[in-house]
Amino acid sequence: MMRRRTTLIGCTALVLALGATACGGGDVTAGGGDKALSGKTLTVAGVWTGSEQKNFQKVLDAFAEQTGAKTQFVSTGDNVSTVVGSKIEGGNAPDVVMVPQVGVLKQFAESGWLKPLSPAAEKTVDANFAPVWKDYGTVDGKLYGLYFKAAHKSTVWYSPDALAQAGVGQPSTYEEMLQAGQTVADSGLAAFSVAGQDGWTLTDWFENVYLSQAGPDKYDALAAHKLKWTDASVVKALTTLGELFKDKQLLAGGQKGALNTDFPGSVEKVFGPEPEAAMVYEGDFVAGVAKDQYGKAIGEDAKFYPFPAVDGGTPPVVSGGDAAVVLKDGKNADAAMAFVEYLATPEAAAVWAEAGGFLSPNKKLDPNTYGDVTTRATAKSLVAAGDSVRFDMSDQAPAAFGGTKGAGEWKILQDFLRDPSDPQRTAAQLEAAAAKAYKG
Repeated sequence: MMRRRTTLIGCTALVLALGATACGGGDVTAGGGDKALSGKTLTVAGVWTGSEQKNFQKVLDAFAEQTGAKTQFVSTGDNVSTVVGSKIEGGNAPDVVMVPQVGVLKQFAESGWLKPLSPAAEKTVDANFAPVWKDYGTVDGKLYGLYFKAAHKSTVWYSPDALAQAGVGQPSTYEEMLQAGQTVADSGLAAFSVAGQDGWTLTDWFENVYLSQAGPDKYDALAAHKLKWTDASVVKALTTLGELFKDKQLLAGGQKGALNTDFPGSVEKVFGPEPEAAMVYEGDFVAGVAKDQYGKAIGEDAKFYPFPAVDGGTPPVVSGGDAAVVLKDGKNADAAMAFVEYLATPEAAAVWAEAGGFLSPNKKLDPNTYGDVTTRATAKSLVAAGDSVRFDMSDQAPAAFGGTKGAGEWKILQDFLRDPSDPQRTAAQLEAAAAKAYKG
């Protein structure tokens, strides 16, 4: 937890907002027992379902306990921008949205939907987060987003028993990973479970390959669309990724099976009661599903290795995150801002950290709050990376390209998974969609 002197930096305004809630994390209430937000209902929208929604509800419950506010969570599914936009148009806007993409946050701000965060929230962000996280939440010099949940998206999760039975160890290069996968497949179990039904998982596959193979400068240029998707480096990365996608022995259920598997299902195929694959690539949040849904002990029954280096490059470190933003059209502005101020504290992060399946970019959160050694180490590496973190590329793009189900990059990479035979054609399709979205 934060030292008392540091806590006081942003505590006064937070106490006023939360009705004399102690910044140290207690449930002290103002005179007479009344809490500042009693009678208010805070509506929060976000993409989470399943165990993630259940664990975020614990954060909402902690806020409600401290402030007296009632809370309601609305799951938007993957099309967060479309759902929120329709709710605003219908006069039923949520108060806070947990935005999963930098591009969507920027879109919301430029559409005039957002309120800048309060000075109290900004002070807490300055004290508790590396500058890069504030930068990702800032549009045109104003802070709109508080990054509450982060993701380490360069982790390949596996069943230790499955790899041991096949006689393979942790690979250090992409080529070794495919070779290990082939050995696993020869032993009778598919190597990889791929969540092709969720297009965002395929963008993560591409980004790790591209960052390692092409390097950070080209990654940044492509993310900003200063480099065209028809560039040779993109075609090369797609070709490399296609080596996996085209091999039906490596994919659980082949391409068709992958395209019918969503993210929770991909974890089930490795860690569920009837395993179909040995490994599943995705972020640290795999651990939450493996633990909560299938009772796996993280670090024992479920382990990960870093996404391996590609073609002699540096092993990639890609991150993502969910940012809390306050909508202008929400009906409870005071409760909304108080909630975001609360999310900026290590106390709020600790609630989900204890539950599992969560990483916080808040450097004041005690790493011992995480429930297992594996998650603790992952969290430490994320915080230690500081400003060198490379944010998920598709999350930086306009939502029409990088964040919409059935469209843009998600759909094009699903088509590539279905038929990875022509990387140049896929690159041209990506460029056409990107050019249209960035101009819009």
